[in-house]
Amino acid sequence: MIRTGKQYIESIQDGREVWIDGKKVDNVTEHPAFKPIIDIRARIYDMAHEDKHKEGLSYVDDSTGERNCIGFKLPKTQDDWRAKREAIKTIMYDVGAVVTRVGDETAGEMWSLYDGADILNEVDPRFNVNIDNQIKRVLHTDTFHVSANTDPKGDRSKRPQDQDPDMLLHAVKETDAGIIVKGAKYETAASYANQAFVKPTIANWGDAKLSDYALGFICPMNAKGLKHICRSGFAGRGSKEDFPLSNRADEVDTLLVFDNVLIPWEDVLFYQHTKAATFIRGTLHRYSALAFVERILHIADLMIGTALHNVRQTGLDGQQAVREKIATLVCYREGINAHLTASIALAEKSPGGLLMPNQSLLYTGRVHACSKLHDMVHLARELCGGQICVTPNYADFNNPDTKPWLDKFYTVNELWSSDDRRRLLAFGRDLLNSDYAGHKVTFQLFAQSPPFAHLNAVYNNFDFNGPLNFVKSCAGLSNKVMS
Repeated sequence: MIRTGKQYIESIQDGREVWIDGKKVDNVTEHPAFKPIIDIRARIYDMAHEDKHKEGLSYVDDSTGERNCIGFKLPKTQDDWRAKREAIKTIMYDVGAVVTRVGDETAGEMWSLYDGADILNEVDPRFNVNIDNQIKRVLHTDTFHVSANTDPKGDRSKRPQDQDPDMLLHAVKETDAGIIVKGAKYETAASYANQAFVKPTIANWGDAKLSDYALGFICPMNAKGLKHICRSGFAGRGSKEDFPLSNRADEVDTLLVFDNVLIPWEDVLFYQHTKAATFIRGTLHRYSALAFVERILHIADLMIGTALHNVRQTGLDGQQAVREKIATLVCYREGINAHLTASIALAEKSPGGLLMPNQSLLYTGRVHACSKLHDMVHLARELCGGQICVTPNYADFNNPDTKPWLDKFYTVNELWSSDDRRRLLAFGRDLLNSDYAGHKVTFQLFAQSPPFAHLNAVYNNFDFNGPLNFVKSCAGLSNKVMS
C-alpha cells in the first residue's frame, strides 16, 4: 500500500554508511545536503494520501484491494500511460521543480525483466520467480527504488580482466546464501533510497557465454559492506532566495562501493549469462524512457515560462525576433510532447503482455529531448538577457544602504516590482547558469546511457521495411538484390 512521508523517512534511518565532503553522515534525513530532496520525496508520498491528489497519484489494485502508487502500476492500457504522465505533471507543479530520480522513472526497468521471462528462462530458469517477487514487492510496499548502471570503468582500452577487476562490478564468490560482489556503481539518489536494481553497464562480451560481470540484482542501500561516497551537494551554496532550485531540488549523486557485499539468491535476477545481460541492456528503457523524457518536457516548460516572463517584464515580447526565439523553444517542447503522445497512441503489446510505448517513437523522442537540451538552455539564456549573470544577491536588495538603488533600477513599471524582477532573475540564474543548472544538463544527457546508445536504440527499434520497400519499388530493384 502507499506509504506516508513519515514512513519513508523512518525507513532510511537504517545505519547506512554515507560519506560526503570528507565526513561520515550520521543521519541522512537531517544532513543539509540531503534533507531538501528527502523532504520532496516525503512530500510525494504524502500527496498520494491527500483528497486533492489521491485519485491522480494512486489506484486500487484489483487483486489486493489496496491502494498503490500509479507510477509503479504495470501498464496494460493507454489510460495507464496517460495517468502516469499526468501524475508526473501534478508532482512537478506541487514541489516547484523538476526532480528526476524519485522512483517511478526506474520501476519500469524491472518490467523489462518481466518481458524477458522466456529468454531468461532459456539461459537460466532459476531467477524468474525472483523477478516476479521483486516487481510485486516494489508495487505493494511502495519502496523507493532506484537504478545503478554506470561503473568507474578505468582504462577503457583494456578488458576489466586486464586491469583492476573491480573497475566493473563483478561476482567474486558463490556461497549457499548468495553471491559476493565487488566493485562500484554511480547512482543518483542512492543515499536516500531504499533499494537499487543493479545491473551491468554497456559491455562488449565478445563470444563469451558466461562472465562474472554479467549480473543483475536488488540491493538494499544499507547492505553490509556497501559504502556511499557522494559528490558535494549544491544545497547551502548561497541563500535560498538567490538559488531556489539548488537549495530545494538537488538530487545527490553517489559512488556506491560494493566491498564484498552479499547478495542473497532470492535477490539475484540474472547471473553470469551474457545473453541475459545483453538482452536486459537492449530493452532496459523500454518503459522507463517515457517518464524520463516527460521530465525533460517540464524542464522545457520552465525555460519557456522563465524566458517569456522576462521579455514581458521588459516589454520585448512584441518584437518579431524575440517571438521567433520563444517559438523555437515551443517547437522543442511540443516535439517532445508529440513523441510521447504518439508513442502512447501507437503503443504496442510487449512480449510479457504489458503495453509498451511505441519503441521507435519513444526512443526518437528521447534523442530529440536530450540532444537539443543544451541548445535550448542557451536560447533561454539569451532571452533572459545578461542581467541573470550580473544581478546582485538578495542581501543587497534588503540592505538599507543599497535597497533604494536596487528598487529604483529593478522596478520595471507599475506591474512589475523590483522584488518580482529579482525573483525571476534569481530563478533564471539557477535554472540556466548555476552549478546546479550545468549539472542538470549533463545529467539529462547521460542519465539513460550516452548519446551513441540513444541512437543505437533508435536504430534497433525503427522499422526499416517501409523505406526499403519504397525504394525497392521506386527503383525497380529485384528480389535478388534485396536478399
